[in-house]
Amino acid sequence: MLIREATDADLPVIAPFFREIVAEGETYAFPEDLDDDGVRAWWFEDLPGRTVVAVDDDGTVLGTAKMGPNRPARGSHIGTASFMVSPGSRGQGVGRALAEHVVDWHREQGYDGIQFNAVVETNTAAVALWKSLGFEVLATVPGAFESRRHGKVGLHVMFLPLR
Repeated sequence: MLIREATDADLPVIAPFFREIVAEGETYAFPEDLDDDGVRAWWFEDLPGRTVVAVDDDGTVLGTAKMGPNRPARGSHIGTASFMVSPGSRGQGVGRALAEHVVDWHREQGYDGIQFNAVVETNTAAVALWKSLGFEVLATVPGAFESRRHGKVGLHVMFLPLR
């Protein structure tokens, strides 16, 4: 698996699984009616952030992550990130590879820590992955996400210190 910068040529591959994941209603509170330009606006980061894709040996996009400062200016020493793994590539280590890449990138860029603002508490695979990498749940905002399957559930604020 190779992790590389995402390009506009990746958008036609990312956009369908982005829309599928959002439509599942279990992990992201993005609008569900986005065309490709809307997906680009929500997912592709400008500098100092970046967006990457994980690809297999054939160049097939398996997943994607975006990362950068959590807040501008006086909050820019803390990073954040978001991840999507193509539904057909789940369970193959793509999320872990992207997560490790993101943590390493934030370290290399000199961030003091990484804050995830909204990890859906019922997304147990993601919560377990982040905890295995050293993230802690700092707080849970009750009922802040409306899960299609579970109704209103909490959103975890998670943090990993890098210094």
